[in-house]
Amino acid sequence: MLETLPVELIGKILGDLHLLEVIKMSQLSRRLRLVTADPILNVWRLPILRNLRSEEYEESLKHLSVYTTVPRHNWVEILSMARATYILFETTLPNLKDAEWEDAFSRRFLPSWRKWRKDSNWKTAFLRLLYQTWHRSSTSCTTNEAWTKYIVLNRNGTANLLEASSRGFSPTLIFDDIRLQQNMLHLEMRARVVVQFADIRVVALGTLNLPRSSLTVNSNAKALLAPSCIRTDDAEMPLWEYSYLNHPLPAQTHIEYPFNTPGGADDRRALQEEAESEGLEWVGGLMLVTQIIAQEVNAAPLQSEQPQHEILGGRQQYASFAWEDLWAVAPWLEEKITKQIDGPGLGL
Repeated sequence: MLETLPVELIGKILGDLHLLEVIKMSQLSRRLRLVTADPILNVWRLPILRNLRSEEYEESLKHLSVYTTVPRHNWVEILSMARATYILFETTLPNLKDAEWEDAFSRRFLPSWRKWRKDSNWKTAFLRLLYQTWHRSSTSCTTNEAWTKYIVLNRNGTANLLEASSRGFSPTLIFDDIRLQQNMLHLEMRARVVVQFADIRVVALGTLNLPRSSLTVNSNAKALLAPSCIRTDDAEMPLWEYSYLNHPLPAQTHIEYPFNTPGGADDRRALQEEAESEGLEWVGGLMLVTQIIAQEVNAAPLQSEQPQHEILGGRQQYASFAWEDLWAVAPWLEEKITKQIDGPGLGL
């Protein structure tokens, strides 16, 4: 009989069930209710994660918050990973502490986006920004962000935080101007996805070439796009000394970032090895932008490098990418970048 088993084994069995079946089991007896309500065993986590990683959510997930046996911290993961439209228009939201809403905010959005909180509580800030991001993914609205920030990693080790008008913001045109200034307009532009999150992805624009001199090579570009190890002035720090990124939390396609996520979608290292086998290096500047993605794109398989028109073509919306976002995505670059420059110029 199930109830005679140790609670750890009961929890393991329940974790393999569908969400609706776990709900039913939680209502069968007092002991099973206690087991399902245990926040340490947390038998709900695996069924919830299976839902979030699938394209179709179980109907029982929609009103899961009405069941008191579900530990509230499970909702931090749901708010971090579920589709925006599902959170905004379909599901019944639970009563969470302000700290839990703040954690969900940090796991879903870039660090620089905390500025949108202003004087509101974290629940209001989360839902407002989620709606704003979803709205911008399907429209050309730029009312809430008139200027879009982006970062350029320079070949001399410095980096510039720049901005352009959000209306008509075009990374390709901006990067064409960068290539023109560096006499590299004849080289092919490469667009790569660095990492993808629930609503956005960080895209890098750069150029690969057979360098005539090491002075043209952008070492920070390789450190960002294919960090097999983290080099410093005095030593070499293996990538495994860094932890998985979880604030913000990557999408399933890049869930093990900054390490490679197996399965074919995250092929940053393979692309880098292919380029190096041909003697190609990243030269000139590397531009980093935040691209807002549509929900149907979010669920689809994604390659790190696609034809430029597939990543940047059509009607695309972009959001700001600032210093704190770069340190979150690539903390090892904070020591490698020799100078952080706000605005254009050399920062002299």
